[in-house]
Amino acid sequence: MAGFIDEFMKSYGPEVTRQLSSSFKVDQNTVQKLIPTLAPLILSGLKVQKDTMGGDERVDHILKKYGDASVLNNINDLIVSKSQAQTVDPNLGGLLGDNGGFQAAQTLAKSLNIDASTIMKMIPTLAPLLLGALSRKRDTSGAGIKGIGSLLDADGDGSILDDVAGYLMKGGSATGTTRGKGILGSLLGGFTRRR
Repeated sequence: MAGFIDEFMKSYGPEVTRQLSSSFKVDQNTVQKLIPTLAPLILSGLKVQKDTMGGDERVDHILKKYGDASVLNNINDLIVSKSQAQTVDPNLGGLLGDNGGFQAAQTLAKSLNIDASTIMKMIPTLAPLLLGALSRKRDTSGAGIKGIGSLLDADGDGSILDDVAGYLMKGGSATGTTRGKGILGSLLGGFTRRR
C-alpha cells in the first residue's frame, strides 16, 4: 500500500494539494501532511471490505461503483464540487465503519490544528481520487483486481498498519515504525479489525 500512496503523491499529489488548499483554505504544507495520513485510512476501509465482504470481487465492485478513473482528468472540478457540498459523509457510506471518518477528523484536527469539520469534508473529497487511481492501476498494470487486492496488504500478514507505517515515518528505524503503527492505530481504530 505504501508504494501505491507514493505513486499517488508523485503523480497527483501536487495538484491535489494545491486544489485542496485553495478550496478548503488550508495551508499547503498542512495538506501535504494530511493526504498521506488520510489515504491509508481510506484504503484500509477497502481492505476490511475485501476481508469480510467477498474478497477481490468486493473490491472490484466498489471500484466499479465509486472509482471512476476519469476524475483524475479534472481534479479541480471534483475538489471544488465536493468542497461546496451541503452534506458530507466522512464515513464514506460505511466504508470507514460507523464513525471511523469522524474519529480520524477529531484526531487529526488536534495534531494538525485544522477544524475537524474541514477534515470531514476532505475525506469524501479525497476518496474518489484514490479509488480512481486504484481503478486506473487495475486497468493498466496487467495484474488486474488481484494486483489491487495484494497491494492493500503488501506483506500478506492481514494488517495494513505495518505496510504504511514506514511511509508515514518516511522509512524510519524500528522505533519509527512502532511510532507509525501508533499513529495509524489511533486513526484507524477498531473498524480495521472488524471481522
